[in-house]
Amino acid sequence: MTAQSINHHSDHHHDHDAEARSKVLFGFWIYIMSDLIIFSCLFASYVVLHTHTFGGPAGKDLFDLNYVMIETFLLLTSSFTYGLAMLAEQKDKKSQVLGWLFVTFLLGAGFIGMEINEFHHLITEGYGPSHSAFLSAFFGLVGTHGLHVTCGLIWMVMMMIQVARFGLTPMVSRKLACLSLFWHFLDIVWIFVFTVVYLMGVM
Repeated sequence: MTAQSINHHSDHHHDHDAEARSKVLFGFWIYIMSDLIIFSCLFASYVVLHTHTFGGPAGKDLFDLNYVMIETFLLLTSSFTYGLAMLAEQKDKKSQVLGWLFVTFLLGAGFIGMEINEFHHLITEGYGPSHSAFLSAFFGLVGTHGLHVTCGLIWMVMMMIQVARFGLTPMVSRKLACLSLFWHFLDIVWIFVFTVVYLMGVM
């Protein structure tokens, strides 16, 4: 094989990888769009029902904005650290990818830990999802987001294992790119949750 044909072969291989990656990402975008519809419905329900407290507590009686600010900080920072993992992936730095994924995982886990704690606190106070339409809409929306973050964390652990075992192969890189979309998407959804549920709830 001449040098020219080897180059041609590697270019062709690279094009194939790029094409496969864009197809996978496009497919994943469609999934995210369908997910967005679910969240839109949950937001709509929440907006309609958040005043239906049935004489029970409203958002301003239940929400601790400082606590939620810490949660928000954790999730936004995790989006940033995931971005750093992707930058390291582009530079083919396996150990840096693993390092940043691990930091992202810890931040995401911290967020979920705080959310579980908040839910636990509300339920033990007697303000579970069955208490009022407002609370069922609240638990439905925030809980669905939390469930997505939990799935993202499980996916992240699987990705760390794959990166450690196989390195940054085209297939692993494609999965990392999909998880990146998913993670940033959850971040954007949370900004809406924070604004619509917590900020407007406290006002």
